[in-house]
Parts: sequence; structure tokens; C-alpha cells
Amino acid sequence: MSKSASSFTHFAFMPLNNFTMLAFSNAIEVLRMANYLEGKNLYRWSVVSPEGGPVMASNGLSVTTIRADQCIAADNAADVVFVCGGTDTAAAINSATLGLLQHLAQQGITLGSLCTGAFALAKAGLLDGYTCATHWENLSALKSAYPAITFAPDLFVVDRDRITCTGGIAPLDMMLNLISSQVGKTTIAAIADQFILEHVRDHKDQQRVPLTVRMTSARPAMVEVVSLMEANIEEPLSLDELAHLSNSSPRQLQRMFKEHMGMSPTHYYLTLRLRKARELLRQTDMSILSITVACGFQSACHFSKTYREVFSVAPSTERRQQTPVPAALLAASMQQQAAVFV
Repeated sequence: MSKSASSFTHFAFMPLNNFTMLAFSNAIEVLRMANYLEGKNLYRWSVVSPEGGPVMASNGLSVTTIRADQCIAADNAADVVFVCGGTDTAAAINSATLGLLQHLAQQGITLGSLCTGAFALAKAGLLDGYTCATHWENLSALKSAYPAITFAPDLFVVDRDRITCTGGIAPLDMMLNLISSQVGKTTIAAIADQFILEHVRDHKDQQRVPLTVRMTSARPAMVEVVSLMEANIEEPLSLDELAHLSNSSPRQLQRMFKEHMGMSPTHYYLTLRLRKARELLRQTDMSILSITVACGFQSACHFSKTYREVFSVAPSTERRQQTPVPAALLAASMQQQAAVFV
């Protein structure tokens, strides 16, 4: 029986050939920093592969791995094994990798993925019936190849005994969320401060897919309208103005957004403005009234009501949840760092 993600203490990472070092190291660094700030070894990690030995990353550096069976034994079992993908993932997956993943699943070990590692879990048949996150570059291909899997645009997804994450710095956010119930908000805030991280994103946040990629199958007018929306958050343009500036009609825009976005242009525009508001609430000390104006809302009351409907939390609560790092903890952390250089 797999453990709850909130009680994990032993994390294993299985890099595939040409894995992305950034995603891999971000995940591990959260555990290292948590141990450092707490002054004790709360977490440990192992780097594994089917046969052990060095595995090359896409940047030319390599990591040394141990045989994965050393992390399956009852006295040393990992709570979760993350497959770490990167470039040319399909070529990096062999029968030994698939067999190992299937064996781990049979042992009841929670499985996860970083970046394109989800491809290996999908190919092993271990994501069927699950909701999964993966890097935006692979979403379309995986959706077509694996219809039994639900692919979400989220930064990371925890679905029962599967934990999947996109690439880049998203594994940092995911790991901070995974350990938050164990170490508490104060330590999470301190870790974020150490990493110069302005705020910790959660499972509600979605990866930002480049506009040109999102619109590859759309008309040029569609791309232009979305660009206009993104450039006019504070003073939203009307549907008629958007249609005029893009040489379209309001009816054409309604039809295009329905086809490519699954929603009306008005709804899409509102979503953009609310996401901007969320960033400002989390990353700045702007007043809620100032954010209301900056995101094109006519009243704080309307802004608060709409924000709550979308994010299930009031703007004021969102602001309070961004816990500042206590001065005492920061001072202790700085003393620990200073000792390293003495």
C-alpha cells in the first residue's frame, strides 16, 4: 500500500539518458534545503537506474546512479520514484526501464515524473485512468498516443499514487507543496527565500504555453486578438474594439474562440485578468484596490466576487496565505550560511 504524499521521507529519482538537469536538481535542492534549515535529516534521496552506473544529462554532465533494486528492499524502500525525462525521451526508454517501472508499481511504490518522464510511465501503461501533467511541448503528441490518460495543463498533478510534473523550475514548486504539511509554512517560506523565489505556486497554477504554440492551428486574427488582450489588462478592450483592431467581426471572434479555446472571448479575457491579479496579490504589496484597477475591474466588490468564483478564495485570503519569513528564522539561516565560509 503506497504512503500518502504528505508523509514521504525517501525520494528516488530515475534519470533517463539526456534527462534535463534543471528539473532534476530543482527537485532535490528543495529536500537539501529543508534538511539544512531544520538542522536535521528529515529527507533523503537516491538516484537510481535499472542497472546502476552513470547517466548523461542533456547538458553533457552525468550523474552516478545505483541499481534501483537497492531502493525496493523493505528496509530501504523509497516512498516515491520519479522518472526524470529530457530530450529524445522515446529513444531513452528501453525494456529494462519499462519492466522496472511495472515492477515498482506492483510493489505499491508511488510513481512520478519530471519534465518528459511521463512518457515512460505512459508507455509502461501506468498512467491509464489517471490525470497527468507533462511539459507543454509533449502534450499534443501524448494526448494522441494515449487516449486513456487525462492530460492537464497544470504545473503538477497529484492523482492517488501518481505524481507528475512539468519541467523547468516547476519541480521546485511541486516539492515545496509535497513537504509543506511536514515542515510547515514558515520553513517553506524560508526555503523560497533562500532560492530567491517570490512565491510558491500550487496545483491550481498552470504552465504558461507560448502564445505561438497555443495558436499554431488558429487564424492570424486569433493570435492578434490574444496579444491585444494580454497588452490591455488595465483597460480592457470591448469585443467590438478587438474585432475592429483584428479586422474581424465579433461573430467571427466568438466562433474562433469557441473552436480553439472552448470558451467565449469575454471569458478568456476575464481569465487573463484574474491570473494577472493573482500574480500581483502573491508577488507585490499593492493594495487590493490598486490591483482591482490594474486588472480592469470597476469595483473591489466585483473583483472580489469574481476572484472567489474562479479560485475559491477571496483576494484578501490569497494575500494572507503568502506567509512572510520570520526575522528570527532568516537570522538563523544567515548565521548558518556565514559559518560555511568561516
